[in-house]
Amino acid sequence: MRGPEIVLRNARESDVAALTSLLMQTYHTTWAPMLRPEVAATFASGERTQAYVQAHWHEFTVATQRAEAEPVVGMVHTVGDFIDALHVAPSQQRRGVGALLLAHAEAHMRALGHRTARLETDTFNTQSRAFYARHGYAETAMYPDEEWDSGFTTVLLTKAL
Repeated sequence: MRGPEIVLRNARESDVAALTSLLMQTYHTTWAPMLRPEVAATFASGERTQAYVQAHWHEFTVATQRAEAEPVVGMVHTVGDFIDALHVAPSQQRRGVGALLLAHAEAHMRALGHRTARLETDTFNTQSRAFYARHGYAETAMYPDEEWDSGFTTVLLTKAL
């Protein structure tokens, strides 16, 4: 059985609340269970997430379901040759949404003349690491996650475009 058609489009200001909700959903299902309580508390309010979405929504590409009044089910944000964020609603994972967003991001970077795509994830995030490996990304470096003070080890992944 095939699900509703997924459509990619530029984010709209009216998507800000849905994008914030999407990022908080993926935070709660992926990162929150892994964080030390004191670090989790700094993210739980959603203030950092809201600030990120408010500052960058106009740079996002969103995935929506055409058959369901266009709810946002995923998003990707690229900066140059770097995929800064790629998130899919937990209820929509493993349905091809992430692959569509990733292919879109790579095509965009290629069109800008970039020869390599880069992104980061964390060592504990085995689902993400497996997803990117299936799509041709190689783990090229590991280093402490100092930006978010999570205590995690960050993995740099790269792919030739």
